[in-house]
Amino acid sequence: MSDGAPRLKPVRYGVIPAGGLGTRFLPISRTVPKELLPIIDTPVIELVVAEMAAAGISRVVIVNAPGKESLDAYFRPNERLERRLSVEFRKEDIDLLKRPERLATVRVVVQQEAKGNGHAVLQARPLVGSEPFAMLWGDDIVIGDTPAVGQLIEARQRLGGGSVVGTIRVSKEKAASYGVVAGTPVDERTQRVLAIVEKPKPADAPSEYAAVHGYVLEPEVFEILARAKPGRNGEIWLTDAVSELAREGAPVWAVELQGIRYDTGDKLGYVKAFIDAALRREDVAPQLRAYLKELGWRAPGER
Repeated sequence: MSDGAPRLKPVRYGVIPAGGLGTRFLPISRTVPKELLPIIDTPVIELVVAEMAAAGISRVVIVNAPGKESLDAYFRPNERLERRLSVEFRKEDIDLLKRPERLATVRVVVQQEAKGNGHAVLQARPLVGSEPFAMLWGDDIVIGDTPAVGQLIEARQRLGGGSVVGTIRVSKEKAASYGVVAGTPVDERTQRVLAIVEKPKPADAPSEYAAVHGYVLEPEVFEILARAKPGRNGEIWLTDAVSELAREGAPVWAVELQGIRYDTGDKLGYVKAFIDAALRREDVAPQLRAYLKELGWRAPGER
């Protein structure tokens, strides 16, 4: 950005849609929201909030659904348990107990009817107002040197504003599982978005760049979501609103994310995230590697 360019509003708000039923994880998701499933001892939703906090986002809105009150409770003080730990002088455990509530100011709003992920994002509007905001899915994790949402925020700053979508490269055969970016190249990792095509047939995929993890969005997207009519399956889709932003001429960018991405809403993706996290943990990794070797597993490069 040149010195004469207008100063951008900082991204201080985060929105996490977390109203899904989690049917791929039945029966546990009958009572435990999939976002609270643990990666070792830390639920997925905390990892998502922690990623936002690491990128400087201090206010987070979780869009919840009826019956998932435990998500709200997770980020609230637990005075009963804290008193018990205090009596036993368990300072380290108290720090772990209070860690979620210290990450950010977390507010929860309830999406009373399941009208799509775009409708879910719209529920955060009264709290976000006219501010730019990051939107991350509640079951998507990217592990890398720089928080993935920080990469999106950096791209917004570097490109002089606009909305930004995170992407990974996928084969044409896998395109049907994603929204796929149609755009024009800006640099090696960036495109100017013309549209996002939701779950195209392999032959119709406009590129190899699939929209994943989340967005940084300018507040104008709320206006588009507010007037949007239900589309596929009678729902309001966020990708449709972002495509509309691009069609109206607003700058929308796609950035290829750096890091390892896990879709923890998928059973295999969840298991991979769990195992990889365990292998990075000093308290469990040595024993886990020893156990895996007993089973005949070898790390890449090992003999």
